[in-house]
Amino acid sequence: MRIGVVYPQTELGGDVDNVRAYGQTVDELGFLHILAYDHVVGADPAVHTPWTGPYDVTTTFHEPFVMFGYLAAITSLELVTGIIILPQRQTALVAKQAAEVDLLTKGRFRLGVGIGWNHVEYDALGKTFTDRGRRMGDQIGLLRRLWTETSVTSDGPDESIRGAGLAPLPVQRPIPIWIGGSSVPAYRRMGALADGWFPQVRPGPGLDAALTNIAEGAHAAGRDPAAIGMEGRVSWKVDDPDTFRRHVESWRAVGATHLSIDTMYCGLVGVEQHLSALATAAELVRLG
Repeated sequence: MRIGVVYPQTELGGDVDNVRAYGQTVDELGFLHILAYDHVVGADPAVHTPWTGPYDVTTTFHEPFVMFGYLAAITSLELVTGIIILPQRQTALVAKQAAEVDLLTKGRFRLGVGIGWNHVEYDALGKTFTDRGRRMGDQIGLLRRLWTETSVTSDGPDESIRGAGLAPLPVQRPIPIWIGGSSVPAYRRMGALADGWFPQVRPGPGLDAALTNIAEGAHAAGRDPAAIGMEGRVSWKVDDPDTFRRHVESWRAVGATHLSIDTMYCGLVGVEQHLSALATAAELVRLG
């Protein structure tokens, strides 16, 4: 099981020194990847009332592709989007940005995608919200073509490309696509299309049900569900290292191929406290 970390987007602000210190120290501690969340804009609760989303206009998010270009130069880590909200973006532009990150990391990149939940963000980017699931399925196929073919022609219902392609192409052809989500349609989509997935449930009945739906989607598409990777996530337990370690081992026991440790929402302040927690976590999970 390959163990990495979740970059604490919402708690480290916009200081580039935090990005550098975090990336380099995580690399030195022996973690294998950094996963970053994505939001382009946040909603103003004073305008969008009542607002019940977990993030708003004050919540900080670095743009993952740009941040990854910086981290690629100063670390040897695999970089993972977890997730990019794909249907609110132009497919060809995402293909280009992902290919560039893949080149800069020399193939140490996974593109995690999902449909998101924030209609305000879709409106700001000029994309429709209600058909986002269907459109993402179409986009995934087009992404893979753009990463592997010199010239692409595609007349889809939403986006058309006529005799155009990326140069340079990425190192990985195609770049691995992982999918996040928690609905039955999302699980079926993962089974049919994903190289891997990001569970939103812990090991137990909920995960078992999700795996069943993914397997059904895979079999319907003529795929082997055992070939689909799975990345669990464990929150850091400041005062309960034994529980933290048990949660890590529970993901290993269910066959997770990857795991990310999340130090957000633990009452940690500043990059130093987040890194101190990860240093302890690294000892507990015996990295390397």
